[in-house]
Amino acid sequence: MNVHSIGRVETCYDEKFGTPRQSGVVDSAWGRIVFEEAYQGVDFIRGLEGFSHLWLVFVFHGSAEQSSGVVKATVRPPRLGGNEKVGVFASRSPFRPNPIGLSLVRIERIETCPDLGSVVHVSGVDLVSGTPLLDIKPYIPYCDSVGGEDEVRSGYVSGTPEKMSVVWDDGVREGMEASLVKLVTDTVAVDPRPAYHNDEREYGCLISGVNVRWQVMEVAGIGAGEVSEEGRVRVVKILSCTSC
Repeated sequence: MNVHSIGRVETCYDEKFGTPRQSGVVDSAWGRIVFEEAYQGVDFIRGLEGFSHLWLVFVFHGSAEQSSGVVKATVRPPRLGGNEKVGVFASRSPFRPNPIGLSLVRIERIETCPDLGSVVHVSGVDLVSGTPLLDIKPYIPYCDSVGGEDEVRSGYVSGTPEKMSVVWDDGVREGMEASLVKLVTDTVAVDPRPAYHNDEREYGCLISGVNVRWQVMEVAGIGAGEVSEEGRVRVVKILSCTSC
């Protein structure tokens, strides 16, 4: 079998922590597909402008578990709280016999750059910047969509991820572009913490070249999120945003 990279995806996420766990969860998460020199010609994407969405076939890269060559039969999905095990083939874990992933993204625009050739800009990404691409395929509704909810079983995954209310410390947003404020807000609202962490410790992640510090806390009031018996609600508080 001869498989090689056709390009890479450059995204707003510079590290694994903070990157959405599934595509489409953060619709403002941007990226661009940059092809290897052999595939930069416009003929390779001729007709792609007629589609709204795109499948990305990519390689999970950069983790110690993958480089070790050891593959476990079971994993602990975040959707089950990080405690219950399921088979690796019943999950979307990156730690697989072959580290191949699949993501569905929206095509925003296609441009031709003098130095990079054809570049495809996409949104709704769930990939760390620099992720190698094996292939791209257009999304076709009649064969890629399987019907209504009564025809589909989704196992232990139900509904869409909960989004918490996000509050910003005073002055943190000053001078930030509105698009970056939205990206940071959307990213932390889905709670990127490990499933087994449920405390108010401070976290940090790199989003679009900005070091974002934040924490999850309980406050009095009503808002999005899980409400306790005491009438308190969990929110994400953004403490600082510092350019790297």
